[in-house]
Amino acid sequence: MDRPSVQPGVVIDGFKVGERLHSGGMATLWSVTRPDINVPLLMKIPLTSEGEDPAAIVSFEMEQLILPRLKGPHVPACLATGDFAHQAYVVIELIPGQTLYRRLPELPLPYGEACLIAGKIAAALADLHRQNVIHHDIKPSSIMFRDSGEAVLIDFGLSHHTQLPDLLQEEFRLPYGTAPYMAPERLLGVRDDPRSDLFSLGVLLYFFTTGVRPFGETETLRGMRRRLWRDPHPPRKLRPDYPPWLQEVVMRCLEIEPASRYPTASQLAFDLAHPDQIKLTARAERVKRDPLMTVWRRRFNQGLLQVERKVDVAAQLASSPIVAVAIDTVDGTDELNGALRRTAARILETLPAARLACVNVLKLGRITIDRTLDERGQNKHVDRLVALKHWASPLKLNESRLTVHVLEAIDPASAILEFARANHVDHIIIGARQDSFVRSLLGSVSAKVASEAPCTVTVVRPQRPAG
Repeated sequence: MDRPSVQPGVVIDGFKVGERLHSGGMATLWSVTRPDINVPLLMKIPLTSEGEDPAAIVSFEMEQLILPRLKGPHVPACLATGDFAHQAYVVIELIPGQTLYRRLPELPLPYGEACLIAGKIAAALADLHRQNVIHHDIKPSSIMFRDSGEAVLIDFGLSHHTQLPDLLQEEFRLPYGTAPYMAPERLLGVRDDPRSDLFSLGVLLYFFTTGVRPFGETETLRGMRRRLWRDPHPPRKLRPDYPPWLQEVVMRCLEIEPASRYPTASQLAFDLAHPDQIKLTARAERVKRDPLMTVWRRRFNQGLLQVERKVDVAAQLASSPIVAVAIDTVDGTDELNGALRRTAARILETLPAARLACVNVLKLGRITIDRTLDERGQNKHVDRLVALKHWASPLKLNESRLTVHVLEAIDPASAILEFARANHVDHIIIGARQDSFVRSLLGSVSAKVASEAPCTVTVVRPQRPAG
């Protein structure tokens, strides 16, 4: 069947083609309309004429397979697809505005603004990875933002879906992607590790805070292979005022070995949202790259990064959750707080990459004036932070796995729920109050959290004494 000539005014499967918005190396983008759809639409059509890169066709096939399976605010909604027999296309919602690429002339950005942007991208990646997709082309031109603030990931032609055939892997040997942002393992053909996206985000954050790409602009495969053994200059060498906590985050993302990076995008987003609680390592203060002896050892270690097992994305995400435990440091009984600790210990001992966030709510009065000091003159907020650390000390967790948070709120249940949503918490552990008249009238905090939480909730009850 003859393919229709794509030009303004042509109708393809009910979509009327309007203005051509962009012509790229692999596809053209058109505005389209359809009478029964009242939102702005974008039609992407691949370049398929003689002499075009065959990878463009394969990547477009991947986009057609993946986009209809995605949902949520961090991806464009997919409305329709067309096959190659007639006219290949995808129709998606048109996200207003421009990509993050437009910010490049402003670099370096203020540290706070760059981290806010990176945190939103990390949240988008966390959502994408939960949908079994690794993006593999995170860069400024692949990121947009909704008016409501969420980051939107676009361009899924190089992506890997863990439950679909990987056509790029099957048909091509060379790695496809944007060279300055490509993770080292991608050069060895590894496409099933979501931590590759975290490396790319680390490159973006390094670039946006220093104005320099960590691995330069090289596009040659030989030049790209250097990142298998050579680390970038620490940001503090380029900018002496670079915050140590931010260098800790960036250099962890840029670790050569995926296992040394953040285990999940959610944990990366958590650190970006709580910089004051990031545990600093030797990464934070470095101003020099790794010594040559280390570099040579990496270069001639033939087993480096040779991944022998297939990465199970779902299993990896499940083994690295963010667990929040709500602890009442004032009115909670020793029995209940002990039961909460035992429950947390049982969960954490089977999940060595999990993080624990200890949360306490400092309840505010609705009409009274709240004082920061207690009757002994002690700061309430500080006292509770200390109490949370004391509660967690028997767990003997590595400092990088533990954070403590005191939330000030009128409604404790709402505060815990908001904390869980904002920080991508996977599991909440909360204690159940003993029966009381007030509880029977107003309902319990644990009941509200259990009924409204966006994640798993374990409600813990202390053991009643026998007899």
